[in-house]
Amino acid sequence: MIRLKTISLLLLTVLLTTGCQKETQSLPEGNAVYYWRTDLRLDSTERAFLHTYNIKKVYCRYFDVVMNDNGEPMPNATITFSDTLPAGVEIIPTVYITIDCLQKSHKDLAAKLVKRILQMNETNDISGVREIQIDHDYTARNMKIYYQFLKEVREKWKEGNRRRDAIVSTTIRLHQLSMEAPPVDYGALMIYNTGDPQKWTERNPILDEHDVAPYLRYLDDYPLPLAAAYPVFSWLRIINNVEITHTVEASEILQVKHMVEHERQDLSRLIITYHLDKENINRYKPETYEEIYHH
Repeated sequence: MIRLKTISLLLLTVLLTTGCQKETQSLPEGNAVYYWRTDLRLDSTERAFLHTYNIKKVYCRYFDVVMNDNGEPMPNATITFSDTLPAGVEIIPTVYITIDCLQKSHKDLAAKLVKRILQMNETNDISGVREIQIDHDYTARNMKIYYQFLKEVREKWKEGNRRRDAIVSTTIRLHQLSMEAPPVDYGALMIYNTGDPQKWTERNPILDEHDVAPYLRYLDDYPLPLAAAYPVFSWLRIINNVEITHTVEASEILQVKHMVEHERQDLSRLIITYHLDKENINRYKPETYEEIYHH
C-alpha cells in the first residue's frame, strides 16, 4: 500500500513538473537575408549568393514611414522593382517606422500600411505573399501604442491577404528582450547596432560581444519564437571631422553566434544576414557565410 502511494506520488510529481515546463517554440529551419536598397535589382554575385547559401526568404524593405510637416505619418523612400527574386525565394515586405511616428496613436495607420503593401504587390505582379515584417525601435514609453498598432496590422493583414497562413513578424532589438513580448507570430532578433554610434569611445557600434553579453540572460525565457539576424555590413562614422569605417571581424560574428545559441538553441534555426549587397558578400570568405548559416 505504501509502495503504491509512493509510485502515485512520483507520477503526480512528474506530471506537474512536465506541465510547468516552458513550451519550446521553434521556427522552421532556413536561411534568409535582408534587402534594404530602394530598387530591387540583383546582379550575378547577389543571385549566386542566394543560390549558394540556399536563401529561401528575402526580407525586402518596401518603404519607410516618417512624420511629415503636419505631424502625420507618411510613406517615404518607396522601393521600385526593376527585377524579381529567383523562383522559390519568398519575399517578405518589410516596413521601417521611425520612432517619432508612434509616440501617439494615429487613426487608420495600420489599415493604410497594409493597403499600401497589398497595392504594391498587385502593381508589381508579386503574388503568394503570406508574411510582412514591421521594423520599429520601440521603447517602454511607447510600447503599448506600438503593440496596439501591431494587433491592428495583424488583423488587417489577415483580412486583406485572405490566407490562413498569413503572419506578421517584427524586429526585436536586444534592449527590448527585457520587455513584454509583442503580439506577433515571431520576432527577428537584431544582433547588430549594439552600440551608440554617437559615442566616440565605442569600440564597434555595429557589434561588440561585450555589448551583447548583458542581454543573454533574457533569451531563454523570452516567450516569442525568434529568428537571429547578424550584420555583414560596414558603417562610416564621422567623429570630430574624422571618418572612421567600421566592419565586424568574422571571428566576432561567429563568437556572438555561439554565445546566443548557447543560451537559446533554437536561434540557430532561422538565420538572417543584413543585408544583401555585392560589397557585403565580398567582405567575408565563403566559409564565414557557411558558418553563419550553419544550423
